[in-house]
Amino acid sequence: MNGAGAGLQLGAYTPQTPLTMLPLVGLSGLAPLTAKHVWLLANLGFLATTVWLLSRMTRFRVDHVWLLAFCGYFSFRTNFLYGQYYIFLLLLLTLAVYFLDRGNSALSATLAGLAFGLKLYGGPFLVYYIAKRQWRAVLGMIAAIACLVAIAIAWFGWHDMVYYASQILPRSLEGGSINPFAPGVPTYSTMLRHWFVWEPELNPHPLWESPWTFFFVRSFTTLAVVLFLAVGAALRPSTDRRDFAWFVIAAVLLSTSTASYTFVLLLLPLVLLWEESPPGQCAFFMASYVLLAAPLGLSWLFPKVWLLIALFLVLGWQRWQSFSRSWIVGTAVLAALIAFVDARQHIRAYAQEPGQHFERVAVQEGAMFSSYPAVSQAGVFYQSMSLDRYVLRWLHDNRNEELVFAGQAFHPRATAADGPIVFELAANRTSTMMQFDPGTRKTFPLVAPVPADSASPVVSPDGRWIAFTSTRKGPEQVWLRNLSSGQETRLTGGNCNSSSPAWALDSKSILFASDCGRAYGLPALYRAPVP
Repeated sequence: MNGAGAGLQLGAYTPQTPLTMLPLVGLSGLAPLTAKHVWLLANLGFLATTVWLLSRMTRFRVDHVWLLAFCGYFSFRTNFLYGQYYIFLLLLLTLAVYFLDRGNSALSATLAGLAFGLKLYGGPFLVYYIAKRQWRAVLGMIAAIACLVAIAIAWFGWHDMVYYASQILPRSLEGGSINPFAPGVPTYSTMLRHWFVWEPELNPHPLWESPWTFFFVRSFTTLAVVLFLAVGAALRPSTDRRDFAWFVIAAVLLSTSTASYTFVLLLLPLVLLWEESPPGQCAFFMASYVLLAAPLGLSWLFPKVWLLIALFLVLGWQRWQSFSRSWIVGTAVLAALIAFVDARQHIRAYAQEPGQHFERVAVQEGAMFSSYPAVSQAGVFYQSMSLDRYVLRWLHDNRNEELVFAGQAFHPRATAADGPIVFELAANRTSTMMQFDPGTRKTFPLVAPVPADSASPVVSPDGRWIAFTSTRKGPEQVWLRNLSSGQETRLTGGNCNSSSPAWALDSKSILFASDCGRAYGLPALYRAPVP
């Protein structure tokens, strides 16, 4: 962002599928504003094509579909404003149902596989084609996904793909790609975490602190949606359009990362359902679409999650009513049993996380990012987020002081116990190594050689230990090596990342950053005693 001249604003990389940006690669050689203009025009084209396809499939004229789309104005507005991706996804899913409507299920499934490879939203449609017993479509979707995986491996390499599949994807599927407690992210995973999991900075006042309840209910909800979706489509099928619309709603409900721009996808089920529903249901679908697309108050009640659940239940209720009680009970019991096993595994990993063993450092309500601790006699320095940039914070004399510079401040390091703090300052399309002197509070460019980065092993001040990070057993963890015996001990645990160890001056404890219980790559600070 600094190199592109984006100026002072916060930026971070939210984990996505490896091929998410494939449609945008052609724009990467353009200046940022030019690329935005091109993508804006492309999105207008995607939307126009979607409206035309929906008009071709239904009795609605093009202007009628435009009016229905305009009812989701706020959602479309944020798509265009932020240059988002969801109008393109809407086109892919519309093409999928268009070709399905014309009897070409294999091409339909290929497009759903493309949506899955790019953004995971096509995933539930594999269940759809299986439930419909459209085996050519199933093979087509699997083949499309396999081709995309092959492209990703060729592009990024096998090692990176394994890392993505084993470390990033599982946490993304559990809502760990962005702030997992924010009421502004209307997903049932966020809602449950907000209710049942305590986090001193991001969620200091849960409704009831019960992590096991969170893990169980989250897994049970996911499994129940998928199982009842599959059983409903297989045992009591409806028209292809109505079933497809139901699966689109389920895909949005199952998403672990939604925002206002996500709900443009619901234009597709709204139009598909309008022709085949009684007036009362049409009014409910329209009201839900308008409310989901619009900004709503009382976000802590998660009204959009309840609306999505209501949409899913309304479309499934008529099917499930015809089922025998044994089918319903058996499906629910199966979901509960699997959820119970999954919750036990998650609670074991949760018990190993730093938050269950070590002291939190520099706790500030609402703090999203605290990392790269640097310890000196003047106090502890670390990188943090401010309103419009990355800053340094300085813990000293029972104070937590914010140090703001004319640019983005990154990766503070202590060159010596009584020396200045070195950091990187990114501004005006350049990056400069700087020094901050705590005694004089002056900042000046660094003329000495740049010190080792924060990923390098660090020796304790008494010379007895080395602290380092390793991914030898999965996620990145902090390890200790005794220099006299060579014995190595893992200090941190959990299905999450801990990094950036820094020694206390007395060698009796280590400060480090960990994203456990938070979003991937958005850590907090901890202090661990040396065993």
